[in-house]
Amino acid sequence: MITIVDYQMGNLRSVQKAIEHIGQQARISSDPVEIAGAERLILPGVGGFGDAMAELKRRDLVVPIRDFLQSERPFLGICLGLQLLFERGHEGGSFEGLGILPGEVIRFERDAPLKVPHMGWNRVRCTGRSLLSDGFDDAYFYFVHSYFVVPADPKLAVMTCDYGEPFCAMVARKQLFATQFHPEKSQGNGLRLLERFSQLNPASLDNVVTA
Repeated sequence: MITIVDYQMGNLRSVQKAIEHIGQQARISSDPVEIAGAERLILPGVGGFGDAMAELKRRDLVVPIRDFLQSERPFLGICLGLQLLFERGHEGGSFEGLGILPGEVIRFERDAPLKVPHMGWNRVRCTGRSLLSDGFDDAYFYFVHSYFVVPADPKLAVMTCDYGEPFCAMVARKQLFATQFHPEKSQGNGLRLLERFSQLNPASLDNVVTA
């Protein structure tokens, strides 16, 4: 069973339908007890960083999410769900994130020749190895975002993408995976990535492949 965190900031049903499409069960929950006790957890998200953190706090979900990640079970963040893992986001101000990963979230340059938000299909490059990202070099995924993460440790980034400048498209650390793109909107490639996530061993402490 895959649990999808409901904090009113994401296209929850689309993620659930994608999981069901690959033959897996998924429940949408805002119950702190269910989230803390989940077998696998997905944190989706669309919207503002500060508003999202405020909603997670209002629903008493910050501690259950942190506790889940400390337990070494499979976790997948999607779009805003990736950004919230970092220490600070600079969207409409400066806001503290979950602080799971070192780094910050910044906006694409306003004077860049490309439109912001970055929206649509774009190609990714694999810059590191993990059980979810391996084999997707030069694959296309669907993006919708104006901000991107800058990990303090570049080794966290296992995928990059280019939109006027290179940016981190996916991070991986042990059981934790998170993507800037939307797997649930990325057709075959996205479904394959979600299927890999659904097959990870919840007891495994080594979900990152080393070279």
